[in-house]
Amino acid sequence: MKRVLDSHGLMAFFEREPGFEKVESLLIEANEKDRNLLMTAVNFGEVYSIVLREYGPEKANEIEKIIQTFPIDIIDVDINLAKEAARFKAFKKISYADCFAAALAKMNRAELITGDKEFKEVEDEIKILWI
Repeated sequence: MKRVLDSHGLMAFFEREPGFEKVESLLIEANEKDRNLLMTAVNFGEVYSIVLREYGPEKANEIEKIIQTFPIDIIDVDINLAKEAARFKAFKKISYADCFAAALAKMNRAELITGDKEFKEVEDEIKILWI
């Protein structure tokens, strides 16, 4: 089964927050099985913006280089992904960036990796692997 990584999961990993061990094991598994995780460019941008705001441009660029070494495919947003995200945003109480992670998971029949409780809103539409 394909897996989508939300920005919350990646930030938990980098900041060693609860659930980071689970994300670490999923990254190792993805690498060993040559089955990359998926993440939207929007969710990557969310991680980048958080690091930029909290630690500055040097650290943000360092984190970007680290992410590029991970078994994660960053998926660009096309019109279909944008429309699916818009459907979530129109009818669910969930942040716009999170809508893209949910939309990517739905479109790929993938499991979403997150610890963000906001995703409880979409549990009826996508499978969630809670960290």
